[in-house]
Amino acid sequence: MIMNKIYPIIMAGGTGSRLWPLSRESYPKQFIQLFGEDTMLQATIKRLHGLENRSNPLIICNEEHRFVVAEQLREIDQLANNIILEPCGRNTAPAVALAALEVMRKDPNGILLVLAADHVIRNELAFYNAIRDAVVHASNDKLVTFGVIPTYPETGYGYIKKGKKVSATTFDVANFVEKPNLETAKDYLQSGQFLWNSGMFIFKAQRYLDELEKYCPEILTHCKLALCHQSIDLDFIRLDKTEFEKCPSNSIDYAVMEHTQDAVVVPMDAQWSDVGSWLTLWEMSKKDDSNNVIQGDVIAINTNDSYIRSENKLVATVGINNLIIIETKDAVLVMHKEQSQDVKQVIEKLKQSDRIEYRDNRESYRPWGKTDLIDSDKFYKVRNTKVKPGGKISLQLHHHRSEHWVVVSGTAKVTIGRKSQLLIENQSVYIPLGQKHAIENIGKIDLELIEIQSGRYLCDDDIIRFEDFY
Repeated sequence: MIMNKIYPIIMAGGTGSRLWPLSRESYPKQFIQLFGEDTMLQATIKRLHGLENRSNPLIICNEEHRFVVAEQLREIDQLANNIILEPCGRNTAPAVALAALEVMRKDPNGILLVLAADHVIRNELAFYNAIRDAVVHASNDKLVTFGVIPTYPETGYGYIKKGKKVSATTFDVANFVEKPNLETAKDYLQSGQFLWNSGMFIFKAQRYLDELEKYCPEILTHCKLALCHQSIDLDFIRLDKTEFEKCPSNSIDYAVMEHTQDAVVVPMDAQWSDVGSWLTLWEMSKKDDSNNVIQGDVIAINTNDSYIRSENKLVATVGINNLIIIETKDAVLVMHKEQSQDVKQVIEKLKQSDRIEYRDNRESYRPWGKTDLIDSDKFYKVRNTKVKPGGKISLQLHHHRSEHWVVVSGTAKVTIGRKSQLLIENQSVYIPLGQKHAIENIGKIDLELIEIQSGRYLCDDDIIRFEDFY
């Protein structure tokens, strides 16, 4: 029986650029529905329901994604002041140190189960069995990593070489290996001595902190100081930015696992993937009679062995093979399936041209709801804005633009200057330049607006906030 309580730690950072244009820096793949109705983050959390003696998960993400994470946790009833916000990215070793320190305040004997938010695991029984095996070794002060039994010579993963057998299901870690070339990967597969490095771990919180202090004490020092001056903001744990920025950036592997004398690996055959490319997604998805994966509004004629996904518009194909076609509101990607790793070249081109498409999509998430930029030009922007019941957009004004709001559905309380009024479906209001204004959803359904901004300057830094509820 598992005696020590398991504390799932879910790392929800990362940019997910290899699944562009669906995944962007501001809205990466862990927040997207790639399989079924749940996002990858939600599926990761729901996967934990089969584990006994576990706590609610602790999520670590960056500041920019905080409202997306909170909303996705709220949708599955897992929001419980359990989101740690990193002011800047510092890789996995500091992230897990923060989680370990937070768990230690509640439970000095707690065991951390460290997971990524963007992994797919199809065989959940094998996943649970591997964790049960690993907990035994973690309880005996080992630092356990999970190695995925390879099924083909993958060059996109790091590998773990198995050492001496320490139990029926567990091995010492001989060494960690960087991503190999194809010939080396083939040798690894044939030898049977190597496992894919999954980036999942399980160990006592205290043991991890002990080893971190031994091998990378500077990380521990700054994480402690950052948490010492933490503040609670809504459902978020905010760190001291100055201290955390001083923290070295390092992975768990480099900071601890490659140095410790107590690393062991549990092989796991759970149909695992980090969904690192569109090709991988095609391989994992259910296919039609023509070996295609089709999602959305698609007509495919004489089309074979392709992945075609439409988010908004009709996509029609005739006489094509082995292609990836992705349509989003503001971009279309067409590429050969075998070159799916080269999408990073598109990202680089976009960055060099200072285009926002590498980073942002049309939708932006806020604590009160979300907005969708429908159209824009030099002197106007048109947005579809949705405000959740009880949500409030802060009291603000603009020096360089005026706005028109048209209510599509719901009930809005609109404040302009000193006056407030109620607006319902098909009613509208004009906000002159320089007027203080705010809006609140006082109804029980989402408030949906069409917002038209017009003026000589439309950037977000022309917002002066007087009351901000978030």
